[in-house]
Amino acid sequence: MRVGVLTGGGDCPGLNAVIRAVVRKGVQEYGYDFIGFRDGWRGPLENDTVPLDIRAVRGILPRGGTILGSSRTNPLKSEDGIRRVKETLVKQEVDALIAIGGEDTLGVAARLSGDYGIACVGVPKTIDNDLSATDYTFGFDTAVNIATEAIDRLHTTAESHMRVLVVEVMGRHAGWIALHSGLAGGANVILLPEQRFDVDQVCSWVESRFKIRYAPIVVIAEGAMPRDGDAVLKDDSLDSFGHVRLSGVGEWLAKEIEKRTGKEARTTVLGHVQRGGTPSAFDRWLATRFGLHAIDAVRDEDFGKMVALRGTDIVRVPLAEATARLKTVDPSLYAEAEVFFG
Repeated sequence: MRVGVLTGGGDCPGLNAVIRAVVRKGVQEYGYDFIGFRDGWRGPLENDTVPLDIRAVRGILPRGGTILGSSRTNPLKSEDGIRRVKETLVKQEVDALIAIGGEDTLGVAARLSGDYGIACVGVPKTIDNDLSATDYTFGFDTAVNIATEAIDRLHTTAESHMRVLVVEVMGRHAGWIALHSGLAGGANVILLPEQRFDVDQVCSWVESRFKIRYAPIVVIAEGAMPRDGDAVLKDDSLDSFGHVRLSGVGEWLAKEIEKRTGKEARTTVLGHVQRGGTPSAFDRWLATRFGLHAIDAVRDEDFGKMVALRGTDIVRVPLAEATARLKTVDPSLYAEAEVFFG
């Protein structure tokens, strides 16, 4: 058996831990050969490969990013993309493919498996934690820890100058990072994509903190939108999966707060810091387990599936089910955080 491995979409901490686990168990216990495809789906499209063996995965467990590289290439949108992918797999004598990625990468894997008969197993990766079939995705815990530490640091500078600090975090259309880091970091306001916010209400919460000589921290997800307005975008360009580039709502909100309250407001956009660097212990643990169970699915020829965390168990779910809808923050969880607003 020869197994291909690729990592697609945005990079995130824990990708290398998956690759390591897949190769270590696949070689040691099953005697499989491995080949890595560079830069996500671009690798199979352009027959760009790298050898994968135990030597290649030594020492990569604590490393962030991915030794295989990543991209947002969509073979379904490329000319003759499916034919080119299939030709590469035949040329490289690949019997099965493990795709490690988020909604978009695994959506392609679901199509290739369901519609074109390519033997695929998926591993869920995203700092956004927005895949509905798994309780957690690896990368999320690290992103939350990084954001929480930043919020902790910003409290002291906010209090020193008695100014509002708006912290913009990632998450696209799901507010999991904002909710977890905001609650853990003691934010006074948390704004999510799942619920449009009222700027006047935000200003009221901000002013209530100043009345008790307390500098407020506002945590806002990049996809959050005001009640009377649209998403704030960097630009209108789309990637190959049809996504716009989010970011900018934090700066917009800080200006609105300054204008309406007269209080000085500053913005910190955490951006790619949240998905860089070494993975947390939890993400290393989860990514490693995902890798071990993914290669087991290959051995069992249980293709068209994604490994997922349910409680403390790793289970297999259909790729089509895993990518059917986004997992967003439940209103009841947001209501818990509202206790600390204002």
